[in-house]
Amino acid sequence: MELKGNKYGTHRVIEPQGVLPQPATVVNNNMDLLYDNEIRIDVDILNIDSASFTQIKEQANGNISRIKSIIKNIVAQHGKLKNPVTGSGGMLIGTVEKIGSAIQQQSDIKVGDRIATLVSLSLTPLKIDEIIEVKPEIDQIKVSAKAILFESGIYAKLPADISETLSLAVLDVCGAPAQTQRLVKKDDTVVVIGAGGKSGMLCCAAAKEIVGDKGLIIGIDYNDENISRLKKVDVCHQVIKLNASHALQCYQSIKELTSGSMADVVINNVNIPNTEMGSILMCKDRGTVYFFSMATSFTKSALGAEGIGKDVDMLIGNGYAAGHAQLALDIIRRNEKIRTLYEELYT
Repeated sequence: MELKGNKYGTHRVIEPQGVLPQPATVVNNNMDLLYDNEIRIDVDILNIDSASFTQIKEQANGNISRIKSIIKNIVAQHGKLKNPVTGSGGMLIGTVEKIGSAIQQQSDIKVGDRIATLVSLSLTPLKIDEIIEVKPEIDQIKVSAKAILFESGIYAKLPADISETLSLAVLDVCGAPAQTQRLVKKDDTVVVIGAGGKSGMLCCAAAKEIVGDKGLIIGIDYNDENISRLKKVDVCHQVIKLNASHALQCYQSIKELTSGSMADVVINNVNIPNTEMGSILMCKDRGTVYFFSMATSFTKSALGAEGIGKDVDMLIGNGYAAGHAQLALDIIRRNEKIRTLYEELYT
C-alpha cells in the first residue's frame, strides 16, 4: 500500500518540522519510498543555478574534484541540492521512472518520458550515485541520480526540435523573459544587467519585441566575451560595459544615455552580490526594478532605496510564470542568432 503524501511535499521534510521543502534544512531523499502523489525521476543532468555554481567554483578554486565533493556533500547533508551559502539550487533533466497512483490519471506524462523539472533543486529530494562530468563553463553536471517531483511541482516535456542540453539551459531561466514580457510596455527604456548571460539575452529579446521603434533596450555586462556575444545577437539598441556593483558609475552612464530620463524598467540577471544600488539608481522614480538574480539581498535593496529617497517598485524574481517554458523556447525558435550562439555554448 502506497503512503499518502502532502501536495506540497511536506511529508519529505525532516527538519525543521512544519516548513515546506524549500526552506527546510533536511529532506528525506530515500528513493526506495514513493508516495502516492510523487514522480520518481532517473536523472541525467543537473543545471545548477548560476549564483550557486559561481560560489561553489570559487570555494573549490576551480578544482573539478573539489566541485564534485562540495556538491555531493551538500546533497548528502541536506537530501537536496540547496547551496547553504546562496540558498539556491537549479533544475534537472531526467526520465520518468515511476508515477504515484494518486496522480497517474491527472498527469500528462507517462513512464519513459523525458522531462525537465521547473522547480528548484533547493526543494527537490535528490540522491546522487555518481557525478560523471562537470561542465563549469555552462553550470551543468552529468550525473547518475534519482529525484522526486511533488504533486505541486511543475515540469516541461522536452521538445523534439531543440536539443536536451539546450532545452535545459533555456528552461532553467524561463521565468526571467516571461516576467520581462509582463513588465515592459511599448516605448519603454529597459536596462538589462548581465545582458550577455543566458537569462539576460532572453530578457533583452523579450523586451525588444515589445518596446517598438521608439523604445530603447540597453544591455549591460562586465565580461568582454559576453559583450561581444551580445552585440552579435542584435537584441539591444545599446550595449555598454559596466560593473553593476559600481552604483554611481551605473547611474552616470544611464543618465547620459537617456538624457537624464533613466530607465522605466531595470532587469537584474547577474550572479554576483552588491548590484542592488546600481540597479535602483538606473531606474526612474516610479519605475520598476526586477531582481531575477539569486545573489540579491532584500535588506540592501529595501534599505538602500529608502536611504537615497528612490521611489521605485522592486520585484523579487519568481521562477514561475504561467506559460513561461513555452515562451522561452519560442524566443529561441524565433531568434536564429540566439539559437546558434546557445547551441555553441550549451550543446
